[in-house]
Amino acid sequence: MIEPVSLAVHTLYQELLEAWLERPDFDLDGAPFLRTIDGKQYWYANARLNGQVRTRYLGPDTEEVKQQIAAMRSNREARSAFERRCSDMVAQLRAAGLPALDMQTGKILAALSGSGVFRLGGTLVGTHAFRLYTAELGAWVSGRAVAMTEDVDIAAFERLSMTIDDTADPELAQALAPLGLKPVPGLSPKLAGTRWAARGGGTPIDFLTPSFDSEEGVRTLPSLGVAAQSLHFLNFLIAEPIPAVALYRSGVLLKAPRPERFAVHKLIVASRRGAHQQAKARKDLAQAAALMAALEEARPQELGAALDLAWSQGPKWRAGIEASLARNEQVRHIVERNLGGGPSTPA
Repeated sequence: MIEPVSLAVHTLYQELLEAWLERPDFDLDGAPFLRTIDGKQYWYANARLNGQVRTRYLGPDTEEVKQQIAAMRSNREARSAFERRCSDMVAQLRAAGLPALDMQTGKILAALSGSGVFRLGGTLVGTHAFRLYTAELGAWVSGRAVAMTEDVDIAAFERLSMTIDDTADPELAQALAPLGLKPVPGLSPKLAGTRWAARGGGTPIDFLTPSFDSEEGVRTLPSLGVAAQSLHFLNFLIAEPIPAVALYRSGVLLKAPRPERFAVHKLIVASRRGAHQQAKARKDLAQAAALMAALEEARPQELGAALDLAWSQGPKWRAGIEASLARNEQVRHIVERNLGGGPSTPA
């Protein structure tokens, strides 16, 4: 049975998230305006940064972005007061036991957020994203056994990165230099530059992007100025990401996958692990089981929709899901109850 987070704690996290969403990211130097690119509309604005005026990408034409623009225009709350208020909320949430960032990961995500990585289409994926779902769902899904990790994984769509007429500011090389992080050759020459790490160890960053080709290789994300490893099935994970606040200092506003997509994606990822990665496959299934159990209770419609969408993508998707269901009875029962149009007893 899923143990709920107390209503007071869940409400406090929602207040923290709302405060961050309403906080201006920077001072606007002109009225926001829309640009139409490939038939879709995107918000831009002129902003004064480091004494210079430049055009900044704000986001797609959604209600969420419009609310952020309204907050930028009003700028009701002073920065110092905002940070004191949010720091107090973060401290209370940490004291309540919600998953928080270690110091090194916190510094990395704060640097990425400060450079505009998440504003420019980046999404935090992997176990660090999984740790955010306890606060998002109001249920204790992030147990220590399935939550520990070191890597920071950032994913973004290559096409969106090419479309956006804006780049990280400061550039990632400049933002991450104080932390000693630089692109590294990697174990495979084909993946050179997709991982950033510090000499002597520490927390590395892996940049990823969906692969729509038969091969998985390296692509460039122009808006972020980095190389990224392309992976199949990743497009399902990072479509329509949600805002979240990671607990570090006054909080780090970022984007994370929708929890139902994360859970279903883990089923596919687990089935693709090689013989030498079975520990990771078990962790994938444990995370999927914990999330699906919480989603079935709190958001069954969203879970069912994600399962149906993945199941409809084709035989490779179905084969990956079925292979994982055969290894985890708890997940198999949840999928049987929530998957519409699939087999009543997946193999």
